[in-house]
Amino acid sequence: MSTAILTGPPVPGSSIEGELRSLGFAVCHAPDAAEAETLLARVPGSERVAVVDARFVGHLHALRLGLTDPRFPLAAVPGAVTAGPAARQALTRAMARENSAMARDTSGIADGEGGTAVAVGNLADRIAASLAADGAAVHRPDLGSLVADVPEGPQARNEARQAVAHVDEEAVRLRSAVKARDGFFTTFCISPYSRYLARWCARRGLTPNQVTTASLLTALVAAGCAATGTRAGFVAAGVLLIASFVLDCADGQLARYSLQYSTLGAWLDATFDRAKEYAYYAGLALGAARGGDDVWLLALGAMVLQSCRHVVDFAFTEANHDADANTSPTAALSDRLDSVGWTVWVRRMIVLPIGERWAMIAVLTAVTTPRITFYALLVGCALAAAYTTAGRVLRSLTRRATRTARAARALADLTDSGPLAEGLARALAGPARRLPGFTTPAVALLGALAVTATSALTGFGGPWPAVSALVYVLTSALAVARPLKSALDWLVPPFARAAEYGTVLALAARAEVNGALPAAFGLVAAVAYHHYDTVYRIRGGAGAPPSWLVWTMGGHEGRTLLVAVLAALLPAAGFRTALTVLAVAVALVVLVESIRYWVAAHRAGAPAVHDEGEPA
Repeated sequence: MSTAILTGPPVPGSSIEGELRSLGFAVCHAPDAAEAETLLARVPGSERVAVVDARFVGHLHALRLGLTDPRFPLAAVPGAVTAGPAARQALTRAMARENSAMARDTSGIADGEGGTAVAVGNLADRIAASLAADGAAVHRPDLGSLVADVPEGPQARNEARQAVAHVDEEAVRLRSAVKARDGFFTTFCISPYSRYLARWCARRGLTPNQVTTASLLTALVAAGCAATGTRAGFVAAGVLLIASFVLDCADGQLARYSLQYSTLGAWLDATFDRAKEYAYYAGLALGAARGGDDVWLLALGAMVLQSCRHVVDFAFTEANHDADANTSPTAALSDRLDSVGWTVWVRRMIVLPIGERWAMIAVLTAVTTPRITFYALLVGCALAAAYTTAGRVLRSLTRRATRTARAARALADLTDSGPLAEGLARALAGPARRLPGFTTPAVALLGALAVTATSALTGFGGPWPAVSALVYVLTSALAVARPLKSALDWLVPPFARAAEYGTVLALAARAEVNGALPAAFGLVAAVAYHHYDTVYRIRGGAGAPPSWLVWTMGGHEGRTLLVAVLAALLPAAGFRTALTVLAVAVALVVLVESIRYWVAAHRAGAPAVHDEGEPA
């Protein structure tokens, strides 16, 4: 339950009390600051509380944006300020200061100092200003055309009410439910109608998590249709994949429309996207196998490429998350290109975001074959990866900024080093500090190339992949032997992903035994889930998964070495079995720990990752 404290004398004809109740607030009245402070002290610390001026005039959605968004501990709009449980102490201190200031003004007049006590602004705005002066982060939503005002006098109140009447609040709310920055296909082909689906869900009490789950189930049914291997099944799979994407858009729009954000919802939305896409790849591969075409290598290659693309995005973002400056000419050129309308959409389409990617997969599934679908996917993702990575490398080489310790820690967590690499890294820390900055990504790249190339080019069952994996352990240790603060150190996590996934793919392909590639697909999917989970924990402010989990799984270098040793010691059939057992074990460990963590975070009320729509 939330509580709203209405301050000041009531205004005849005002609907503010009813509006606050419709937003889920219990309303109490305080004629002055002293009574407001008393009422605030009575509200349990575990509840959200708002201070609202009784003269407020504005749209209901302006109040909703300002007072009910669970992502922000402190928020304000003109005439209203709110604090969640995490920020109650800050609100209490600000309220006490404002009450003391008013008491001093009143006392001065009573003592004969002369003058008239005039409150500058209203109590809610003064509290918000006091919070900001203390350095507190007070979120102020971009209201756009929505009205939020505390008018002085009857004429100003009438003008404010007329301004409210002239704005179509529902149209603004629907528009603000759509992401401000999205892909071309999503923006022009999905969002124009998915927002109405989101509103339909909101009016029937559905939650974003329920819509997210429906999207997952729809995608799994699509994968099942693709697995039939029939033309009718492929057509149905394409249609259902688009339907799943519509629901995927609608869940975020529902969250923004009704402000139903949660930590659990952000995690489900992110992880289910990967689960849907990779399950669909598996369905296509199964369907192709029914028709006599083995495309498991292509399916695994697509998953590896897509996962490596994502870790490039994640690592670059984390490396520059809190940079204190960025004067890169490349970044300036990018900003200039974005000022030209058509280049924005071309550049967004080049990177093949999820909307364009799923649309391409759906259409090609329906009208061509799984092999052609995977070929197109691999070519498109490769070009997108080359474009984005090249641009980020140029930005990194030309930028002048200092990378923080937090960014270096995030990159180390994304690298996912295990006990072997970390133990050797401590021994190599001294010599590593004397090496030039460019050696860190260079060593990581050389190690990745050595282990993947050796696994791909030598015969199955030989010792050379295991030998190269030992070398990879050494290069992995050297890559993390010092903080990852150099310009291109954000490339270390992608190189580690490419080495591990690529080695599993190459060894499974070289085994040339039925079932090895599907087993490798399962193993890479399980490990990739662990890496995505690491990303979302870092984004949520929780840091990396617990060290026991990383060490239990051996780290990227330990798993790579284990797979290479298994390939050297076991026959092809035994290697297939070992990959299957390893995939199941990894999946169980990471899923149990991940679900435990995110459910606990949700119950603790951890803030969700921000995901803004259009300005209201």
